[in-house]
Amino acid sequence: MSLATRPSPSRGLPPGTLWPGVCAAAVAVAGALLVNRYVPALSPAVVAVVAGAVLAGLAGVPERLRPGLAFVSRRVLRVAVALLGLQIAVPDLLALGWPTLAVVAVATGLTFAVTPAIGRRLGLSPGTSLLVATGVSICGAAAIAAMRESTDLADEDDAAAALGVVVLYGTAALALVPLVGSLAGLSPAQLGVWTGAAVHEVAQVAAIGAASGVLAAAVTVKLGRVVLLAPIVALTAHRGRERGAKPPILPLFVAAFLAMVVLRAAGWVPAAVTGAAPAVTNVLMAAALFGLGTGIDVRRLARGGRVVLLGGIATTIIAATSLAGVVLLV
Repeated sequence: MSLATRPSPSRGLPPGTLWPGVCAAAVAVAGALLVNRYVPALSPAVVAVVAGAVLAGLAGVPERLRPGLAFVSRRVLRVAVALLGLQIAVPDLLALGWPTLAVVAVATGLTFAVTPAIGRRLGLSPGTSLLVATGVSICGAAAIAAMRESTDLADEDDAAAALGVVVLYGTAALALVPLVGSLAGLSPAQLGVWTGAAVHEVAQVAAIGAASGVLAAAVTVKLGRVVLLAPIVALTAHRGRERGAKPPILPLFVAAFLAMVVLRAAGWVPAAVTGAAPAVTNVLMAAALFGLGTGIDVRRLARGGRVVLLGGIATTIIAATSLAGVVLLV
């Protein structure tokens, strides 16, 4: 399936038309969870998005599945982004200390700021460059979805291209980050900070952290980057309004993400809910990424060397900047 024929939004369709696509996503999630059980390094989200791309590339997506896949790739993804807020414990972030927080802020901010300019030099569209910058610098697919809803610069093709790049380099990081960390002589504490500050998806950070014995530190640092999602999206939307665009300053689901952070910080969320939130979020995110994966044209992405190059440059910037910060400050 080409990017031009990806599932269309499901708004206004009878609910019954959603079930075939939703059920297909559920089957894909079940398969992704099974693969993850036996190969923990492969997160359900990564397996699901690859499964979606394989389905689109080999068999094509039947028409009856498209409304449901559109539903999970937009509505379900928004719920998953909002629930990410329940995983963020503000005291844990503050306990990281100013050196670690400085590494996160500088690496994320620099990558987000310079990647669109590099994309323009490569001849890419502003939307593609912006979404690659967002996905690499903050938190992968969730950040791409949030930014896509907050600007009129990017369309579905831009989102699919950015998602493919994030999955590509985030998956490569599963092997490269531990290897480079070992060659650089990083201590376990330094490796945990670097993993959280440099790797794209929360699930990928967790996989590296679990395999390297630095799970708690790596995920906490990564969630520090996730917190930056709301201000960066709001700032970008505000700048778009200054140019005459009319996207919302803060999409409702990003506001819900912030609300979840505040509710947990205030102690108003039961421990049972915060304990279950990561598993629920992972399932919803995998379903959404399967839907998004059906919009990735692997052959077109392979021919689109410039977007792959931009993703590689952005990944190198955040990895090198955060590594330098870790060596100097942590």
